[in-house]
Amino acid sequence: MGDWMPEAVLGVIVAAGLWSGRRLFDKKFLQAPPAAPREDARPKVSVVIPARNEADNLPGLLESLRVQTLPPDEIVVVDDGSEDGTGEIAASRGARVIRHDEPPPGWMGKNWALWDGFGHTTGDIVVFLDADVRLAPNALEALVAAREKAGGAISVVPFHTAPRFVEKLSLIFNILGIFAFMSPFEADNPRRGLYGSCIVTSREDYMRVNGHAGVRSALVDDLALGARLLAAGIPVANHMGWPHVSFRMYPGGLRHAAEGFSKSAALSMASLDRKTVLLCALWMIGLLASGLFFWLSWALAAGFVLYAAQLLRMARYTGTFGLLAPVLHTLPSLFFVGVMLYSVYQTSVLGRVTWKGRRIDVRNRRR
Repeated sequence: MGDWMPEAVLGVIVAAGLWSGRRLFDKKFLQAPPAAPREDARPKVSVVIPARNEADNLPGLLESLRVQTLPPDEIVVVDDGSEDGTGEIAASRGARVIRHDEPPPGWMGKNWALWDGFGHTTGDIVVFLDADVRLAPNALEALVAAREKAGGAISVVPFHTAPRFVEKLSLIFNILGIFAFMSPFEADNPRRGLYGSCIVTSREDYMRVNGHAGVRSALVDDLALGARLLAAGIPVANHMGWPHVSFRMYPGGLRHAAEGFSKSAALSMASLDRKTVLLCALWMIGLLASGLFFWLSWALAAGFVLYAAQLLRMARYTGTFGLLAPVLHTLPSLFFVGVMLYSVYQTSVLGRVTWKGRRIDVRNRRR
């Protein structure tokens, strides 16, 4: 009995982790727009893009907006104190540019950019997009249709384009992001948030909760905004972006990625349903055990292979992570652990994070 018991326990741990991943990975894709043309009046669509030093990213997004089957009626780019010609590039491509320096007291920079940008729009439907987002030609039409079907606000977790191996190390962060936003246990969570890279709302609903002015000091503004919408009785729905909405998150390398993920990774967990957190923890325990100690046990060795297969399947719909990152999942797992520890250190010990040259005090910005 003593010889097989440890193997059995490890097998249960791995099996529980794999089952948890399968349960959480609910493929709620953004659907293609209806083939039939709208019979009612076409809504006026405004796009707001906050941009701080996004000269390299903006041209791709603006070009993808130019070729939409449902062209936006107006595009507002908020140049948030850029030093790389972001505003000039946006203006040269036909966008209306609002220039900012530092945000007013009590405001986070991005929240102020989104709120002020919204104030310069007139559309019935407002689409908030990060500068690194790319849209397929029918994506805007699909987004507007999905928001209309939801009857409230929607957001999309974009498909992650990761051309370099260092960018593929974000695999575990991307998978856990899908878990957090697609988990079936989040359906009834009153604190369910939105994914900030791509948010679509009606003007009426946004104003009803005072928009980003209502979450002006929140570090994790997208989660806070979603919770406010739900509290006001406005439905919130989240979708996976493949194959309509994509982005390239942190092309600047490991340091850029670590700064980006760590600024909100630890804080974001607080808004999740406890069942989602439990299953994410079970999945990570099995992943780390099999990834770090696979040579110690047949059960862990089998778990290493099975986790690789599961990650390969999930990655097809999550990003361009290729073969090596899912198969060598020990490396992205270690990257995840390192960034999470750094995030906890920044938020709980230092009480501050740094992003795009700004140091942010998080002690009073938990929501």
